[in-house]
Amino acid sequence: MFTGIITAVGRIADVRDLGASSAHGKQLAVETPPGYLDDVGLGDSIAINGACMTATAVDRPAGRFAIDISAESLARTAGLDRLGPVNLEKALRAHDRLGGHIVAGHVDGIGQVTHFAPVGESWELRVLAPSALGKYLAYKGSITVNGVSLTVNRVADLAAGCEASINLIPHTVQNTALHALAAGAPVNLEIDLIARYVERMLATGASQAQGAL
Repeated sequence: MFTGIITAVGRIADVRDLGASSAHGKQLAVETPPGYLDDVGLGDSIAINGACMTATAVDRPAGRFAIDISAESLARTAGLDRLGPVNLEKALRAHDRLGGHIVAGHVDGIGQVTHFAPVGESWELRVLAPSALGKYLAYKGSITVNGVSLTVNRVADLAAGCEASINLIPHTVQNTALHALAAGAPVNLEIDLIARYVERMLATGASQAQGAL
């Protein structure tokens, strides 16, 4: 489990094929800030741009770790098959503060940035989410964008999907890889876990009520 509070901005420094066909995944080498891996061990979970991955090799002196990512995961995420900056978050410990919201590290869909521009001292980020995720997005609700816990300020249901407008304070822009986004960029989205359970409970309750008639 995670919180969506980014603990470091790393960089995918190397991408290698794990096989010769598209059915094979890739191995990534990720560079981290000095000391970031001091408490990370082999097999630990680290979210990379919101996707929970397992550290398959850890080189603390070099500040690098490796992950193996399957073709299935690559097909359902964005930005994990190319070099560049990424948001990192270590798995939540039982005694840690829940500064963002409950995040599973499972990408629910890929959205597209439609607008990213400064507004006063902050930045406005608009993301077009797939229509299937629109019912989970609500005013002042939570959403995870590339692993960052954010608050939805406005929702617009459009023919192409559901556009969520988000305000980014300067601290978020400066301390995450979101500053590298631009219109048209794909982003990993994870909906609020609680919303997912609420939908399931309501759907089950309605089904049971109909069966009792």
